[in-house]
Amino acid sequence: MDANALIQSIAQSSDRQAFVKLFDHFAPRVKALLMRQGTPADLAEELAQETLLMVWRKAALFDPTRAGASTWIAAIARNLRIDAARREKRSRLPDVFDILQGEEPEQPDQVFDGSERDSRVRAALTSLSPDQLRVVQLAFMEGLSHQDVAKRLSIPLGTVKSRLRLAMARMRGSLEDLR
Repeated sequence: MDANALIQSIAQSSDRQAFVKLFDHFAPRVKALLMRQGTPADLAEELAQETLLMVWRKAALFDPTRAGASTWIAAIARNLRIDAARREKRSRLPDVFDILQGEEPEQPDQVFDGSERDSRVRAALTSLSPDQLRVVQLAFMEGLSHQDVAKRLSIPLGTVKSRLRLAMARMRGSLEDLR
């Protein structure tokens, strides 16, 4: 059997006999290949059929100078298996509506408490010196390590720690009643 010639015959004249020969030869091999790669038998059979259907549809794109028929068909099967795995993975993701339904709407008093707390924290931040405020911003808002803050500001690590300690003490005093 010359698979390359069969594919070219399908491409040129939609030769059904050539397709039957190709299907009979490759479908079991593609299924076995997919099963060896861990695909369940029923899905492997479905993907094997899709692979050969793709060969029927895309026969005109087959270029025997680039790869042999078996390599081309195996590549189609591999791509279909990858697509199937992606679809499976997506279907396991929770639906966005399921996630949203699980959330309780925030109560008005909680919103008020949150906005009041935010205002108090902002006010407490304005009580810091510019040097302390910069260190707090880099450490807590940008998430830099103390070492990285020291490098960024070109100051010693001990100075960073000292400014943070003083800033936290001042903030703690201003926000003591929020605990």
